[in-house]
Amino acid sequence: MTIRTQKVRLYPNHHLAKVLDNLCDYRRYCWNEGLATWNDMYDLYTLDSNNPRPNTYSIRNELVANKADWQYTLSARTLQLAVADLGKAWQNFFDKSQPDWGKPTFKSKNAARQGFKTDRAKIIAGKLRLDKPRGTKGCYNIMLSKHADLSGVLKVVSIYRENGKYWASFSLEVELDAKPRTGNNSAVDVNVGHLTYTAGIVNTLPKRLRQLYQRIKFYQKQLAHKCVMNGNKATKSGRYVAMRAKLQRDYRKVANVQHDIMQKFTTKLVNDYDTIVIENLAVKAMQMSHVASKGLQRSMFGYFRQILTYKCDWYGKKLILADRQYPSTQRCSKCGYTKSGNDKITLQGNSTHQTKHSEYVCYSCGAILDRDENAVANLLALI
Repeated sequence: MTIRTQKVRLYPNHHLAKVLDNLCDYRRYCWNEGLATWNDMYDLYTLDSNNPRPNTYSIRNELVANKADWQYTLSARTLQLAVADLGKAWQNFFDKSQPDWGKPTFKSKNAARQGFKTDRAKIIAGKLRLDKPRGTKGCYNIMLSKHADLSGVLKVVSIYRENGKYWASFSLEVELDAKPRTGNNSAVDVNVGHLTYTAGIVNTLPKRLRQLYQRIKFYQKQLAHKCVMNGNKATKSGRYVAMRAKLQRDYRKVANVQHDIMQKFTTKLVNDYDTIVIENLAVKAMQMSHVASKGLQRSMFGYFRQILTYKCDWYGKKLILADRQYPSTQRCSKCGYTKSGNDKITLQGNSTHQTKHSEYVCYSCGAILDRDENAVANLLALI
């Protein structure tokens, strides 16, 4: 059995939208109260070791014991899961290898994204039914997107509001069968703007994305100008709020386009190939300037590796990560000669030998190859 996550758009009516908003606010309240209680209990523990050290269980009992009357009108699972996530956040704080490492902070009501979790929701007749507090009348049935594939056993639902729209992330336990063997292998060379593999090139920066980035740049400049001219009063104006909503809308469109490209490409890879080789890149070390950082972030190297990893695991395909020191770009796939020193290819090519960025010229056998195709051939040699 495998846990698969499916994100679906929600379409609540006016009454259910208020219910979701209240649960989002309650989740934030529980998180902040739990974090404040955790900090207080830890301060007491440092002063006197006889006091109990805070943990998830003790914080949850403290919040439940001090419940106000209005809290009983909201789902109890919201509080339980908020405290559980707070405990995980503290565990991650002591593990610096985590990608989002840092001390847990208080949640702001002004954050663009608000949400909550529940593990007692059900899918009935194509609608999402939330768990109701005791004594509450009526059904909490919310319409879902028509294209949602929610086959499997529902475990946890994460619901969030962003830019006035509601989304749900369903964690489903499903049984996936291995893909049939094809006998073919492939390698992928990742680049800023495109991915090169055995069968061709996938453009990760199409014209639609470039247009969206231009609009985002325009909105950001306008919002910054309003803040400079009007100070703190700028964020309270109707025009500022409307333009910020447009900016958030375009960010969502960018994410949808990027995710669609990566999901379709990785699905094609696991369908057509048995073994796939990719580079194990140190993306943070590659961010030499703000320009390079922007291009690397837009190319989504980390997201590509993440989804390809779990899809290979799902469908019984083999994924090979090339060592970071493996010279896939500097090595000649014809004779095996590896460039070094001033002969190496850089982002601008090679100034010593006047070669272009996109070409590989071997100084041993004289072969002239496409840089990306040469890298793919070298990665395939690892199989």
